Amino acid sequence: MRRVGNFTLFFGAEDAFSNWHRCRFEVHGVRFTSVEQMMMFSKAKLFDDDAIAQAVLATHLPKEQKALGRKVRGFDLKVWEAKRESIVYVGCREKFAQHPGLRALLLATAPTELVEASPYDVIWGVGLGERHPDITDKSKWRGHNLLGQALMKVRDTLST
Repeated sequence: MRRVGNFTLFFGAEDAFSNWHRCRFEVHGVRFTSVEQMMMFSKAKLFDDDAIAQAVLATHLPKEQKALGRKVRGFDLKVWEAKRESIVYVGCREKFAQHPGLRALLLATAPTELVEASPYDVIWGVGLGERHPDITDKSKWRGHNLLGQALMKVRDTLST
């Protein structure tokens, strides 16, 4: 995590704000080891693919969980796009709510804009790395920063 102006940039599994960061938490009685695992499990359940859902729970490696999520049978992009942000919001909310240290870390980023500085991800990140000269120019972002937006919503929720 790195603060640049009014932005808090993050990227990579070692960063506490990453969906790949290892952190045990529970949602509706199911235990997860990362938000990535919760997201891919929820994706599989959304499309009634119990085999993939169970496979996601059986591995603790986010890279494998993501690969399994890409194999979900019956996947419909429009349905996923309508649900994905609320799923990730819940995962992030529970991750930070269930760990006081992580909650404090998230709350300490206020009022900055949280930015997943992933040069590879144009959906959850901005498509630019943290050292890219355009990282603080939102008009030049190549991605949607959905993870940053979800985390800011969680921050707002947990600050009250």
